[in-house]
Amino acid sequence: MIEPAPKGGLPLEPTVYLVDDDDAVRGALGFLLGTVGLNVRAFADGLALERALDAEEPPDTGCLLLDIRMPHVSGLQLQLRLQARGVDLPVILLTGHADVELCRRAFRQGAADFLSKPVDETELLETVQRAVRQHLRGRQRRAASGQARTRLARLSAREHDVLRGILDGQTSKQIARALEISARTVESHRASLFAKLEAESLAEVIRMALEGEEEDRALTTPP
Repeated sequence: MIEPAPKGGLPLEPTVYLVDDDDAVRGALGFLLGTVGLNVRAFADGLALERALDAEEPPDTGCLLLDIRMPHVSGLQLQLRLQARGVDLPVILLTGHADVELCRRAFRQGAADFLSKPVDETELLETVQRAVRQHLRGRQRRAASGQARTRLARLSAREHDVLRGILDGQTSKQIARALEISARTVESHRASLFAKLEAESLAEVIRMALEGEEEDRALTTPP
């Protein structure tokens, strides 16, 4: 089953956006996914999904379940169009005409999984729930990284110098020698940075610094 959101964390209302031009398939898959508590939004084609997204924000957690062969816009094309819109929901592609090249293209474009029709019900439920859990964890990591980056921005230049020394495993005396300041001053900066980071332990400071670095990389890495 889907893991509950931690108290005070992101709301967990997983939604599966199902796009398939076959009415019977949409109905059957929608019913199946609903049996495990998933909210399902079903669309007959990709253009209908895009119109819906124009009017609303994607949910905090969920995934996209897209048929590959559809009129107007194929599942692979829709995957790319949604990525260009900044939709980060994981994509699971469905097809009744699976082949190696389609699989390669899907995964190169960042698909979470690729399933062949007729879909095994157990496999589908496991795949969808795994994708939703991964999406939730990713959102939580990004939220933590953003919070860490905000707190790190509170530090002065000298406090950042002391933090780098701490991350390098240096003692206060070693940091003092490197910065040409007194050990007492290093301890003062250390106490200040702990307070600004709202950290109660060295391990928490290190974790926050690493999360901040991860957020910086995410912001500077081209999509």
